[in-house]
Amino acid sequence: MKRELAKKGMTLMLLWVEYREEHADGYEYSQFCLLYRTWRKKLDVTMRQDHKAGEKMFVDFPGLTIPIYDERDLTVSFRAELFVSVLGASSYLYAEALRSQELVHWCHAHENAFEFYGGCPALAIPDNLRSGVTKAHRYEADVNATYQEMAQHYGVVIIPARPYKPRDKAKVEAAVLVAERWIIMRLRKERFTSLSTLNDRIAELVEVINLRPFKKMEGSRASVFAEIDQPALRPLPATRYDFATWTKAKVSLDYHLQIDRNFYSVPYTLVGQVLDVRTSANVVEIFAKNRRVASHKRSYAKRMAVTEPAHMPSSHRRHAQWTPSRIVHWATKTGPSTAAFIAALLESRPHPEQGFRSALGVLRLEKRYGADRLELACARSLAIHSLSYKSVASILQHGLEKRPLSPEPSRANPTHANVRGPNYYQ
Repeated sequence: MKRELAKKGMTLMLLWVEYREEHADGYEYSQFCLLYRTWRKKLDVTMRQDHKAGEKMFVDFPGLTIPIYDERDLTVSFRAELFVSVLGASSYLYAEALRSQELVHWCHAHENAFEFYGGCPALAIPDNLRSGVTKAHRYEADVNATYQEMAQHYGVVIIPARPYKPRDKAKVEAAVLVAERWIIMRLRKERFTSLSTLNDRIAELVEVINLRPFKKMEGSRASVFAEIDQPALRPLPATRYDFATWTKAKVSLDYHLQIDRNFYSVPYTLVGQVLDVRTSANVVEIFAKNRRVASHKRSYAKRMAVTEPAHMPSSHRRHAQWTPSRIVHWATKTGPSTAAFIAALLESRPHPEQGFRSALGVLRLEKRYGADRLELACARSLAIHSLSYKSVASILQHGLEKRPLSPEPSRANPTHANVRGPNYYQ
């Protein structure tokens, strides 16, 4: 009867009707219910809760850990945490050793549990540990955004247990006790140098636990799971969850956010706002009021700026399009001497960008003096090796571009009594 009542839609009245169909002179409904409830009181406290098939999965960590030893000197490298999950109706148990209780391991363990069960329950009931719950509350706890997103991918609803209410998670408390006794204590004399070998051993012990017969009921965890929970679980999604972390960041004056020592652009109109950032292994997504405003390929370099031109103001976008080759190409429209002067000007600077403003200033002189005069002025400045905007502007201002260049003075060696001639060095 207990197993039947775990199925959705089943009631004691329906069970009593079926009972009277087989036993016409059997108990009346009130006595039938009294006898069942009296039997239920003889079970463990944790088993007196009503759990529907495929509805709840409880998760928690025991207080005990398992040491992982270094292969070289057999010192303790770290202490593994034991993740324990159990289904409400069948008490079917899953356990896995994790490096820590950090969010990435916590979410990955849930995925492994779903795959172990072969389906997804409707609800996941965690304790109020930091990886799952940002802020515990009696009525409405704040669930970690990444944990919430992972659950939505699998169609599972997260309902954290109330603080200081152990009966909310009595099922997993009993499972944790079983895991401490029949997994951690059973392994106390064994030494493991890796998580993989430890988890292989844990899988063997979990199978033994699930196949062990119940003391006060017929069957085992495995048989009840196959009969009740497994058919009620929802199917797994086609792909696993792409793990991503959620953070908040403020947009600086240069319309970039700093994320993991790199900078990613957003529309310049969002300067000064605090935005939500989702960072996965390959993509950085930025949200403003639950609306995605930017998406970038994640950079693993340090101190790099990833900028989308569409995020810039129009003036910045034009500046970003300036390149030495582009500016020289613009100069060829005036003439070859202008193009040669601009190329020499840019090459004379330690960094080409230092000559961008000077080069553009020279090109703007065409509007005032015309292309022919600018071409001659650039040729004169290039000839006298005066590579600056001021030189070209001065030539045009004083009309020197049409004057012939004066020949360079001769540099013959002077004659003097103290000057040694070539014969001295023979």
